[in-house]
Amino acid sequence: MEGVGGDAASVVAPLAKLRNDFTRMFQYYLDRSTPHMVQRWLGTLAVAAIYMLRVYYVQGFYIVSYGLGIYILNLLIGFLSPKIDPELEVLDGASLPTKGSDEFRPFVRRLPEFKFWYSITKAFCVAFLMTFFSLFDVPVFWPILLCYWVVLFVLTMKRQIMHMIKYRYVPFSIGKQRYTGKKSAASKGRIVD
Repeated sequence: MEGVGGDAASVVAPLAKLRNDFTRMFQYYLDRSTPHMVQRWLGTLAVAAIYMLRVYYVQGFYIVSYGLGIYILNLLIGFLSPKIDPELEVLDGASLPTKGSDEFRPFVRRLPEFKFWYSITKAFCVAFLMTFFSLFDVPVFWPILLCYWVVLFVLTMKRQIMHMIKYRYVPFSIGKQRYTGKKSAASKGRIVD
């Protein structure tokens, strides 16, 4: 009886070690990819293109694509929203500035860029794997799904943009703002031939 329990433990231990090694290696490469934003997004675009080609050639799995679109829209809302919503939170020290005289506070996203990228990439990979199982190929009239998704996207983005305007925040930054010094009097009066 003791031999049976020992055999099961000896089989599970190498599998657990293999899983742990894979998880550690995956996390190592994920951490190394963090500063390479452009390359990460190009990789995600490649994965998305492969998924779209798969759906196009199979001529199916539109309900999977619709679900993927709704999920990406949900992620986009989290990416564009502030971490502390001024509409829901009581004004404490961590709110967005509402007047020009308020102190500048940087925009902190509810969903950071890296998690946004990672979630979208995982979603495309899962959707791609789902296209190999006929269980998920539900016959639907895809133009109706597309129209419904476009209407949902427009209404959601309108609400989000109105929220941005109301609370005066912009979720994007183009980089570090540069200030130029005052021009000297000599350079102002100089005539260039």
